[in-house]
Amino acid sequence: MAASIPKVKLNNGVEIPALGLGTWQSKPEEVTNAVNHALKSGYRHIDCAFAYGNEAQVGEGIKKSGVPRSEIFITTKVWSTYHRRVRESLEESLKNLGTDYVDRASAYALACSAQPQWQPSSFPTLEDGTRDVDKEWHISKTWHNSRSSLKRAKSRQSVFPTAPSSSSTRFSPPQRSPGCNQVELHPYNPQLELAKFCNPLLKDDVVVEIAQKHNSTPVAVLTGYHIAKGHVVLPKSVTPERIESNLKYAELDTSDVEKLDSLAASGKQQRFVKPAWPIVLGFPDWK
Repeated sequence: MAASIPKVKLNNGVEIPALGLGTWQSKPEEVTNAVNHALKSGYRHIDCAFAYGNEAQVGEGIKKSGVPRSEIFITTKVWSTYHRRVRESLEESLKNLGTDYVDRASAYALACSAQPQWQPSSFPTLEDGTRDVDKEWHISKTWHNSRSSLKRAKSRQSVFPTAPSSSSTRFSPPQRSPGCNQVELHPYNPQLELAKFCNPLLKDDVVVEIAQKHNSTPVAVLTGYHIAKGHVVLPKSVTPERIESNLKYAELDTSDVEKLDSLAASGKQQRFVKPAWPIVLGFPDWK
């Protein structure tokens, strides 16, 4: 088990803690204490988003912890209905979080929603239930237009969508490349570990075998898998005990990583998060 959290250096020299606290699906009344406890337990990376509906409470938790802002890496995200208004989205997040800047901003999805502004109670959808997409707006515009927004809204890193490798080159001008690409990532889909959906992984024979080998837990193995591959992982919890336990990860060797990498090829390839976008996003496994 590792005693400290390693960091991943991004292409602008900024270092991001490889293990952070995820806040998606955390209730506003719970997330303040969760963030406070996480920071006091040693976390220094908080992942949040305007669309989660709890950024103000995340900001309260950061303030309550007493940890200096300069020691914390904060990630937020631009919701799909704000692709045309990146600066507005970022400024709203800064206001909610009570901070002068965020360390990284990413954009949701490879498509811009047609609805002019996000409604907390629903996603903009068509009559058939699929997402209502602004087909006149290409995600590359979000990326290119974000450059001035980052300076004005004070984000240290790029607004970049969840994108497959086949699409990434379209967003990246030679003089400035995206600092990070946030995606769903786990041994069943080795390309955002989401605790609610990933329970089957915790019972996988290979994962359990590796956990027993290291006298560890399946959760620690999955976290260690990402750390070993140089990924950043964001386990979400509002429970103090789990927040603390998620700081512990198994230090895997090459054979462990190879076994986990082989799970997808053995017939277990799958995504757990697949919004009903009515367009082709470019991921070969998205069907």
